[in-house]
Order: sequence, then structure tokens, then C-alpha cells
Amino acid sequence: MNIHIIQHVSFEPAGMIADWAAMREYPVTYTYLFEKEIHWPSVNDIDMLVILGGPMGVYEEDKFEWMRDEKSFVKDMVLAGKIVLGICFGSQILAEVLGAKVYPSKEKEIGFFPVTKTRQGKQDEVFSNSPESWNVFHWHGDTFDLPEDAVHLFESPACKHQVFRKANCTGIQFHPEVDSALLRSMIDNERHELVKAAYVQTEEEILKNDVTEDNRSALYNFLTRLTQ
Repeated sequence: MNIHIIQHVSFEPAGMIADWAAMREYPVTYTYLFEKEIHWPSVNDIDMLVILGGPMGVYEEDKFEWMRDEKSFVKDMVLAGKIVLGICFGSQILAEVLGAKVYPSKEKEIGFFPVTKTRQGKQDEVFSNSPESWNVFHWHGDTFDLPEDAVHLFESPACKHQVFRKANCTGIQFHPEVDSALLRSMIDNERHELVKAAYVQTEEEILKNDVTEDNRSALYNFLTRLTQ
């Protein structure tokens, strides 16, 4: 299983996804979009693509010159039938590539909040070992419509479309990959967004509620089933 990871900013690495890949001894390569020289691999060399998060929006192509190339690469992966997993901003990139609209959400969602399985989510084999009410870490201000023929798997009061799957593509709006080190890194670099609101926790609340290690087994089970 050759895994390729697209990382948008230096302070949001792959976290527990990288740990899972290392545990299974899967080769992992990276495209770092925050570096001057950006390298895109051959689609034929990849079995699974992971698109990580970032503070940008999919509608900011004029601000981030690499974004058109990224969307084109993701589209090529989808058309080739590869496994594609999008996390937060990555899920929004994937949703747009699959034809859905991405736009600012009515509510920002930052902190630890539960997502709940939909009826279809309860029947989904890939997420069968995930909790029906899963307390996870969020950091997003945008949302998306469901791509055509996608299956809606998880939702929350602040953001209805938390997880979708379509064929070999999975979009996850929250951050299942976050461990304690990544949690601290995101806070240190994006602290300005922690303005207390209905679904935005303070830094103190986030650190007090840190349950990232509790979610490791659920993430590993999901990734293993996704790649079987």
C-alpha cells in the first residue's frame, strides 16, 4: 500500500495517520505545498491519497497558486479509482472535485464536539467499529454540499455534513488524525481563531477536553477497513 500525503501547512502534519502507516510498514511519500518546489508524483505510483487540512478555502485559487494543480491531481486520483481520503480542508477539496459546492458555514466549529452516525452511517462497514456518537476534534469554518450519489455518514449540530463516502473517496470534515502534539501545534499557529462562540471552545477548554488518544483505535480501525 503506497500512500501519498498532501500537506498544506508546516504545522498540520499527518499525526496519527502517519503513525498507522508506520505501524503497518506502508511506504509514505509527501507533497508539501508550503515549500518553494512542489513535487507531484505519478498517479500510477500511489494506492492511497491523503489530503490534509489547512486554514485556506477552496475558493482561494487566486491566493494560492498551487491549488488548481492540487485539484487536478486529486481529480486524476479519483478517476483512476484510487483510495482518496480528505481531512477538513482536504475533504472540501475532495467535495469540490466531486462536483459539490463548498462555502462558509453558518457556525465555526473549533474544539472537541461529538459527531453522530446517520442511519446510513450505522450501516457502513468501513465505520462499523467507530462510535455512534464520536467525540472528535474540529477546526473548520467552511462546509460543503454532499456530492451526487455520496453517502452521508456523520453529522453534528453545527455542521450537518461531517463525513461522506462515494466509491473509493471519503471526506471527513473533522480531524481524526490529531494527537496531543498536533493539537498544540494547531493552537499555537491558529490561536487568533479561538474567539469564544457557541461551537468554538477556548484554548483552555480544548486542552482540558483532549481525548485524542482515546480516538486512536477508532482511527486505526477505520483506516484498516478503508484499505482492505
